Amino acid sequence: MGDSGIWLGIDLGTSGVKTVMMDADQTVVASAGAALTVSRPHPGWSEQEPDHWWTAAQETLDALAKTEPARMAAVRGIGLSGQQHGATLLGANDRPLRPCILWNDGRASEECEILDTRADFRGICGNVLMPGTTAPKLEWVRRNEPDVFDLTARVLLPKDYLRLCLTGEALSDMSDSAGTLWMDVAARTWSDTLLAAGGLTEAAMPGLVEGSSPAGRLRPELAARWGMKTAPVLAGGGGDNAASAAGVGAVRPGTGFVSLGTSGVLFVSTDGFAPNTTDAIHAFCHAVPDVWHQMGVILSATDSLNWLARMTGQAPAALTAAVDPGTPATAPLTFLPYLSGERTPHNDAGARGAFVGIAQSTEVADLTRAVLEGVAYAFADCYDALRSAGTALDRVYAVGGGARSDAWVQIIADATGVPLHHPPAGDFGAAFGAARLGYCAAEGADPREYCSPAPIDATVTPDPAHAAYHQERLDRYRALYPGARRAMA
Repeated sequence: MGDSGIWLGIDLGTSGVKTVMMDADQTVVASAGAALTVSRPHPGWSEQEPDHWWTAAQETLDALAKTEPARMAAVRGIGLSGQQHGATLLGANDRPLRPCILWNDGRASEECEILDTRADFRGICGNVLMPGTTAPKLEWVRRNEPDVFDLTARVLLPKDYLRLCLTGEALSDMSDSAGTLWMDVAARTWSDTLLAAGGLTEAAMPGLVEGSSPAGRLRPELAARWGMKTAPVLAGGGGDNAASAAGVGAVRPGTGFVSLGTSGVLFVSTDGFAPNTTDAIHAFCHAVPDVWHQMGVILSATDSLNWLARMTGQAPAALTAAVDPGTPATAPLTFLPYLSGERTPHNDAGARGAFVGIAQSTEVADLTRAVLEGVAYAFADCYDALRSAGTALDRVYAVGGGARSDAWVQIIADATGVPLHHPPAGDFGAAFGAARLGYCAAEGADPREYCSPAPIDATVTPDPAHAAYHQERLDRYRALYPGARRAMA
């Protein structure tokens, strides 16, 4: 392994592309970002143009080449991470046939039911078909846009479209590909049975590699454009959550994180494939070899707070600053955070949010606390689902933009009973994890050793004095879902 050089991590998110530069000390020395927008042509739809991703990625790399030319010349490896589940359909010329259908698109509920009758998805891939996953989206295209489906020569995930643009190679890693629901996740390979259920074959799929393994090399003309001395190796990379786990060092069984982003994730690494389809737990391959992971996923975490901020005309940080987690609320006000449906544990794209218990005396601070608690109780549902699958959480970090709110992290710790660790200030996200994977691919490092756990800057411990309070409110929260679901039917 070399002791000098630079490694890049490129993260393709829903709202933008972020590229970081990491040096030999695993320090992020520079970064650049470019914004993306989401198109919603119909209610419940969510799409992006793949070429917009490529334009944004080039913008970040051009910026770093301009501001950091010496470091750009020393780049030896690149890792990719990205939003999962996106259906990017390409023709025989590898050009997109239509906008990519994103992870938070809900149009394919009926297609989930159809595919479930054709093959044992739960038994083979160990996951529940959900509208947000890739397989039902292709079935939706097959049923509603048959001309597009017939022209489809290749299906790629978002980050792997960037890889195609960067290297000319059609490859993907295990963690991201597991989220398509076309894989035999235990065997870490494509399933002919599941592909055939949707009228597809392995010929339309990218080749599979581990996230820390080499997966193509940058095109020479691009290396020259960005001033790189040699064309660097690209790593397989990972889906955004698996890459974030590599970034924070959650690559060994029992380690994980709570991510408070647009959506919310409770992630834990496992030493084997451990599905729990009853409670809609995601059980996928990790981005490192011989490791899997489980995730409980909620679709509106900081999105719930951002919605309240829009409704009240206040900044999210100002709203949370008014909440004291040590002073329990007196009014029985409950928020259901199902603004975009829900995954764990309900798998219900049609669920919608609600406030229950609003009174004349209710103020904005009361609504804010209810939102923070509602998201915390959604995490409690995820935690119970993981425990029912026999999973233990030994070391859990709090990450994501929402984790900057001390009050919110304390409420989540109190509601779940799980101590939450803050990493020190710095970048431990998906782009950093991708850079770590890029290092492993380029230098031959063992990712389980190289992706060491982040230091702990502070630990938020559950307050036992609030356990009974949160249990009472959690019981009320859970009891409200069936009635709210019926009201939406």
